[in-house]
Amino acid sequence: MRLGIITPVVLKRPHAHAPWEDDAGIEEIALVVEAADRLGYHHATCSEHVAVPLTAGEMRGAAYWDPLSTFGYLAAKTEQIRLLTHVLVLGYHHPLEIAKRYGTLDRVCNGRLVLGVGVGTLKEEFELLGAPFDDRGDRADDALRALRASLGKREPEYHGDYYDYEGFVVDPWAVQERMPIWIGGRSARSLRRAVELADGWVPFALSSDEIKTMLAEARQTDAWQARDTDIEVVLSPVRAVDPLGDPDGARRALDDLAATGATIANLTFRTRSPQHYCDQLAAIRDA
Repeated sequence: MRLGIITPVVLKRPHAHAPWEDDAGIEEIALVVEAADRLGYHHATCSEHVAVPLTAGEMRGAAYWDPLSTFGYLAAKTEQIRLLTHVLVLGYHHPLEIAKRYGTLDRVCNGRLVLGVGVGTLKEEFELLGAPFDDRGDRADDALRALRASLGKREPEYHGDYYDYEGFVVDPWAVQERMPIWIGGRSARSLRRAVELADGWVPFALSSDEIKTMLAEARQTDAWQARDTDIEVVLSPVRAVDPLGDPDGARRALDDLAATGATIANLTFRTRSPQHYCDQLAAIRDA
């Protein structure tokens, strides 16, 4: 089971982020991600929201750093850690917009991008951006097929129910011929998307038993049996881990993720400062 981090500062959920993150900026973000890079962590994350309604921000947070600009900076500061969009909302973008913008980012970071995507739930944000909401699930499925046909190609072509194009040049394009695509979500349909159309599943707000049951059922489907490779299952502990202060608890949390079926752990840490965060990154190896 490989280890990744949910990057601090770039996403600040109410009552779930450390006080030092309130005044932190790109220097602190880079300090943490550079340390994770040196220590061999699999990925660092950055999520997407354009404008969060005030009422939703009280629950899920209002601070969301833009993935393109944030990862463009971090790409120049790191060498091996993957950069995971966790997640892009598919309905906010045309597939070729993603192929161009994130294909360019993939070239900038020398093929280290993982495209984490989701269907989205904030109706107010969809309406603000002029994006259709009611058919977002079917539209997302078509967008995933379009992305698979377009990423890594200079002259993409796709003909689907919602997206239909050919005769265009996308230059630059992604370095990775098959860029990893991970699906965020908590429904059976999100897992179905991951199995049929992508490479990984990043569930949230599900219990260990629910995840085990859903994975067991998915493994019995024809779509799973037809895959050449298993999907990545990317899970987070229920609470932030503290390998320096509670190494046994951190060990148990990782063991629980592995027992649930995780192939990659998506970690948050209890921290007092950016340097303490870096110390925690190193300590988890001993735990």
